[in-house]
Amino acid sequence: MKDRAADFLEFDHASGAYRISPEQAVRDDVEKHYWRHVGAAIIKDWRLYVMLVPMLLVFLFWRYFPMYELLGCFKVSDSVVPVSEQLFSGFSYFRRLLVGGDQLSTDFWRAMRNTFILSFYGLCFGFPIPIILALFFNEIRSNAARSVYQVLTYLPKFMSTVVMTSLVTMLVKQGSLTTGMGIVSQALSGLGFVTPEVANAGLLNNPAFFRSIYQISGIWESAGYDSIVFFAAIIAISPTSYEAAQIDGADKMAQMRYVVLPSILSTIVIMLITRIGSLLNIGYEKVLLLYNTNTYVTADVVSTFANRISGMAGTGTSAGTGIAAAEMMNNVIGMLLVIGANTIARKASNTSLY
Repeated sequence: MKDRAADFLEFDHASGAYRISPEQAVRDDVEKHYWRHVGAAIIKDWRLYVMLVPMLLVFLFWRYFPMYELLGCFKVSDSVVPVSEQLFSGFSYFRRLLVGGDQLSTDFWRAMRNTFILSFYGLCFGFPIPIILALFFNEIRSNAARSVYQVLTYLPKFMSTVVMTSLVTMLVKQGSLTTGMGIVSQALSGLGFVTPEVANAGLLNNPAFFRSIYQISGIWESAGYDSIVFFAAIIAISPTSYEAAQIDGADKMAQMRYVVLPSILSTIVIMLITRIGSLLNIGYEKVLLLYNTNTYVTADVVSTFANRISGMAGTGTSAGTGIAAAEMMNNVIGMLLVIGANTIARKASNTSLY
């Protein structure tokens, strides 16, 4: 459909002809020399773009190039023949995992269920704790005291996973690793929450306690570090908002409810969307160091399931490719969760990630 002249030209009554308005002339010049302006901006800020190069290379080599290997999920596995030359097998590996009916399919659905349960518990119990910590930090008047408390809560995040899981194991004193009961096991046994027999056997040997230990240790490890974002949003609130609330008679709890929380709501929504996107992505390191054969029923997740099956003798290359298919399906579900959460947040609160 052709644009009418009156849409971008204005009529000059003196000359009786159409002419380009000054605003349209500016727009035409910007469109005509668009890439020239882009090049000038890049040359002006070239240092920033040079700093961007390492990140682009990381994404290129560790995020985009590995996508080529995902073709193996749809082809007949052969470790000798390159992926590009392998025969197309369709969705056979996905069908084996989902509706195969064998032990591999059963273990996969158990791992998928455990992955979702652990992630969902982490979202329900682990996501609000950093917000509460940030609110408490904001109420500490002494800068020195606040700095000390923040550093103490940040420290567990900087410990390696091996050190952190070793501390957790020592606290509950897993029977196969050390003798006697740890401090946590003694406290639970003394309060009557667990029997002495269960405590002596090791809480990490009991499937009923693995999820609780995993979630509590995860909160202890990352709550302080995750509170940085929320605390930064809180200190950006204008002091006049607090003064207006105080004039209206609001106490500290009322200020948190009616001033602080509404002011950081957009930050909470954005962080929640990103957290939902990784709902099914649980790293295998921590679970691998904490679980054992006794706790597979509640501890085995997709990543540890893939790591264990791919290393088992007799599974063959097809099993390894099937695990790659499982990881791919896990990531696709995570992408759909991000899109759904972002759409709901945009419609409900006009705040979204994109």
